[in-house]
Amino acid sequence: MLSIVIPAYNAENTLGRCLESLHRQTFHGFEIIVVNDGSKDRTERIAQSRAEQFKKENTSLAIVRQANAGANAARNRGARDAQGEYIIFLDADIVAAPQMLERMMDALTTHPAASYVYC
Repeated sequence: MLSIVIPAYNAENTLGRCLESLHRQTFHGFEIIVVNDGSKDRTERIAQSRAEQFKKENTSLAIVRQANAGANAARNRGARDAQGEYIIFLDADIVAAPQMLERMMDALTTHPAASYVYC
């Protein structure tokens, strides 16, 4: 399994597009962990509104809450909860190309000695 950790602090203007880009992926069956890093805006509501959409595609979206501690602490918190064999850290303002996950997973399975991939 693949885990995607998204640290989010006051990301109401970008998180929706980020999650939509993950919804449009050609690779399915991954988990998303949005770490709400003490946001004061609608970040958490935006993440919650997308959770049902992902369930239909064998993808889970979990929301973890913490007091604001910064992006690195949020990434570490999400990594602790991740269930996947592989973890991708994706900032809340990233819009992923539709084949990003598929290509990354293909590279990892084709080259099992690889420690990481990026795009």
